[in-house]
Amino acid sequence: MRAGRLGIIGCLAFLAALSLGVGSADAATIVALGASNTYGKGVARNQAYPAQLEAILRAKGLNVRVVNAGINGDTTEGMLQRLDRAVPNGTRAVILQPGGNDRRKGSPDRTADIQSRLSARGIAVIMLPNGMLGGLPHQPDGQHLTPEGYHTLAEQLASQVSGAIGR
Repeated sequence: MRAGRLGIIGCLAFLAALSLGVGSADAATIVALGASNTYGKGVARNQAYPAQLEAILRAKGLNVRVVNAGINGDTTEGMLQRLDRAVPNGTRAVILQPGGNDRRKGSPDRTADIQSRLSARGIAVIMLPNGMLGGLPHQPDGQHLTPEGYHTLAEQLASQVSGAIGR
């Protein structure tokens, strides 16, 4: 009897998730591609801006999936090399956060190449320049945002993302 009730509860939860668009095949995929401030260095995964952005957009009724393709310490050369793996076909938009690792590591800036390849695939690119992080709450290292800073950033990006995916 208990197993039957659990099965019914599971089915109801699944149906509720489908009605909310969770896990729906037609969810618009947005990829956050970048370095440590995309990855969310120093905070839990659900506190990084991509997870918070997805929650904000879903709360507004948008059926989206935001993929966190941030790697701590990455350069734009590294992002370019992994671009096809990180950004699957069907992706509607990419939020590109080059970070400051190119300059720090003496690596060439490949941002234009990334933008060009994404545009050729028909994927909208939303630039997240480092200047956009200024004035937001930072962790003691002065480089990475706090959970509150990531939330504010996600709120700032929400309208750009919804506009880029046409919703």
